[in-house]
Amino acid sequence: MKTFAFKVDPLTGEQYYEVYLRGQQLLTDPLLNKGSHFSIEERASLGLTGLLPHGVSSLEEEVARSLESYRRKPDDLERYIFLLGLLNRNETLYYKLLTENLIEMLPIVYTPTVGQACLLLSRIMRRARGVYVHPDNIAAIDAIFANVPLPEVQLIVVTDGERILGLGDLGADGMGIPVGKVSLYVAAGGLHPACCLPVCLDVGTNNERLLADPLYLGFRRRRLEGEDYDRFVERFVLGVKRNFPNALIQWEDFAKHTAFRLLERYRERVPSFNDDIQGTGATALAALLTASRIKKQPLRRERVLIVGFGQAGVGTAQAIFAYLRRQGLTAEEARSVIWAVDVQGLLLEDDPSLEPWQQPFARRREEVAGWRLRDANRIGLEDVVANVKPTVLVGVTAQSGLFSQKLLQQVAKEEPRPVILALSNPTSKSECTPEEALQATQGRALVATGSPFPPVPWEGQIFETSQCNNLYMFPGVGLGTLVARAPKVTDEMFLAASQALSNLVTADEMARGMLLPPLSAVRKVAWHVALAVARQARDQGLGRLLEDSELEQLVTRAQWEPKFVPYRPGRL
Repeated sequence: MKTFAFKVDPLTGEQYYEVYLRGQQLLTDPLLNKGSHFSIEERASLGLTGLLPHGVSSLEEEVARSLESYRRKPDDLERYIFLLGLLNRNETLYYKLLTENLIEMLPIVYTPTVGQACLLLSRIMRRARGVYVHPDNIAAIDAIFANVPLPEVQLIVVTDGERILGLGDLGADGMGIPVGKVSLYVAAGGLHPACCLPVCLDVGTNNERLLADPLYLGFRRRRLEGEDYDRFVERFVLGVKRNFPNALIQWEDFAKHTAFRLLERYRERVPSFNDDIQGTGATALAALLTASRIKKQPLRRERVLIVGFGQAGVGTAQAIFAYLRRQGLTAEEARSVIWAVDVQGLLLEDDPSLEPWQQPFARRREEVAGWRLRDANRIGLEDVVANVKPTVLVGVTAQSGLFSQKLLQQVAKEEPRPVILALSNPTSKSECTPEEALQATQGRALVATGSPFPPVPWEGQIFETSQCNNLYMFPGVGLGTLVARAPKVTDEMFLAASQALSNLVTADEMARGMLLPPLSAVRKVAWHVALAVARQARDQGLGRLLEDSELEQLVTRAQWEPKFVPYRPGRL
């Protein structure tokens, strides 16, 4: 049942919600609850008289109370539980608090604390959010979506819980990730929370701890696999298309053997993308484009070594490849810029263990003939650095210290301004720290990391390290796709997003070593990325045929600001 509708008074132009709930039901609906902000008139017309204290608070006063309570919590997990509780009570207040304190609260609502929360989700959950689809209810997918009380679903963030951050298979407890991503779509991108739906495809788990845990709330079976899994996902997607025909699907934290397959299967059928692959790649590309501006050297002249060739590594390689192709390089020329290393060492075409998504970036055996190797049976990272002489190092391995001082010095020996992207998170898993990179390169490295690090003093200067966070990318891509009403998300739309993101870095910020804008400007970033995506969709013939000025107005109007609006009683 829908609980409210967006309305505009035809006489005065006032925007308001027509509300179908009354009394205590209204106070327990997080999207509609305004707490002590309900006016005297609203209390009388909506059955709230006597159910609230006498005082009527402003939103700012409610934020002050909540922030005080938040900061009294003893640790990050308790802060997460507090924020989740606030989200479940009063979404407008939650998002006002989050947007005003995003840098402080980002590590709580998302990585790293959300990972800790997912490990315990069945134990700390007070109220379920979103939709859980499992083998026992997939046949009722239309009824499930009919039960969603939102006026219109336009964004779905969905996971099957198999690869939650660096924690592996958490089954239904992985729902914390879509819930967190939706929070960031709203806080950073400006999407209205009433349009966003987190979904868990609970197809079971192979995690023995969860299967044996009597408190685990998920589908207590081993994971669906093969054709059974594919049929399950197909029924879900068809259900989305029937019930939410305008919705964008973001695939989140699927295992790599599933992620690539689902992306390719559905990217032409429904507007959808995978943030772990495409969002990571587009953000890394933006950092590299900024480095090109600093070095005054085109990306095609770099030698990019990507270490770790799963979703993030392949996504980065695909983004670089697509950009270089757009610059006029042939496919062979574009691939020649990229060198890929995974657990088996340098990827080679004749390696039978290669995954399909890795094969396009594998090297021919004759390209490495004559290399001096430490081990004739394996071309390791040190061998590649010594022979390729890379100018860019990208790490997505979750191996702390992988970029050793010796390795970084070797790179800096051949390149005046080496680019070091140590993208693994949390901080403890970063391939190197910014300080280590600057020390090893005598302050010449251009550095971005996946985790936040403090500024580094070096010879009288302060170098700031950009956090290469997907938060720069996915909110704007989602918003732009929806504003454009694009039927699919293309590589060109991501390229436009990367270019827009890089262009926001000022000369002063580049002088301080930044490769991306400050994270505090993420809402402004989302606006520019969304506009670039919407323009590109239009230019490809996929989006609405509107002038740039009209798209600008649409993106601005689409960015919701957390505020309470007037309510009027309505009848279903």
